[in-house]
This record gives sequence, structure tokens and C-alpha cells, in this order.
Amino acid sequence: MPEVESHVVVEPGVEFPVPAQGELWTVGAVILNHRGEAFAQRRSPDRRLFPDTWDIVGGHVEPGESPIQALTREVEEETGWRLRSVRRLLGTTSWTGDDGGGLRHEADYLVEVDGDLDRPVLEWTKHSAYDWFGPADLHRLKENRSPGDFLIHDLIAKVVQQEQEQEQEQEQEQAQS
Repeated sequence: MPEVESHVVVEPGVEFPVPAQGELWTVGAVILNHRGEAFAQRRSPDRRLFPDTWDIVGGHVEPGESPIQALTREVEEETGWRLRSVRRLLGTTSWTGDDGGGLRHEADYLVEVDGDLDRPVLEWTKHSAYDWFGPADLHRLKENRSPGDFLIHDLIAKVVQQEQEQEQEQEQEQAQS
């Protein structure tokens, strides 16, 4: 079990990778608001990787840092919010950027945060905008992406759909009781 920040609750069964020596890992956080919309921020046009595209909160695991520590740090750095809980692992993937940085591995999580969700504190040198994405907005996540690059779109679409289905199931259960 990785070292967990004392204020972060990790739900049972959530796994974190243990990076091997020399592996490059990134972590990502899908954050939902009370309407079930997912937070994304637009990367600045001058970013080395994926310029001017929508992205989830996240970044590289630094040397000596565990993935949960990186997730906690990235949420705070990129939004000003505080990571409260890690609900589930959404998946892992490996990818190679066009920056010559080699193979990277990524673990993405559904998380909950504390803070004013209407007023994120963005890193304006890295991001130029933010928005909340529901089912009707998902197509915008494909803007400026390379053909076939739908990782962020598909990840957020899956989470938003699952949250809607869970909400509908709960409403049906309440109606039956």
C-alpha cells in the first residue's frame, strides 16, 4: 500500500502503480461537480505536449514521490483544490508523446476534492481556460486533438455516463421503496 496523504481517503480496492526504476509515470484526476459534470482545463497553446487541448488535472510523478502523493500535489497545483478522496481507478494506459520524452505510463482516477468548484485557481502559464463537461459538451474535448486521440474524451465520457446511470438507479430504488 502506498504512503497516503493523511487527509486523503482511498476507497477499498483502489490500486496505485509501483513504478519500476526508470519508468515515467503520470497520474490524472477526473473531478465531478454536483451536477455530474467533469472538470477539464485547456492546455496553453505553447505547451510542449498536447498544446491547446482539453485535459484532466494531473501530471508526472516526480522522483521520490508516490503516485498518490503526485495526485495530491497536482490537484492542488493545478486547481487550488485539496484532494479529499480517491474513489476508483479508471484505468491505466501507456503512450508516447511527440516531444522525444519516450514511453510514459498513466494511471487515471475518479476523485473528490474540497474547495470552491466555481473558482479553481489555474496555473495560467500552463492552462488558458477551464470548463465543466456534461453529456452535451463532450464533443468539445476532441478539439485540436490528433486524429484518433480520444483518450481524454473517452475517459470523461465513460465517467459521466457511469455517474448518470448510478444516479438513475438510485432514483429508481427510491421510487420503489
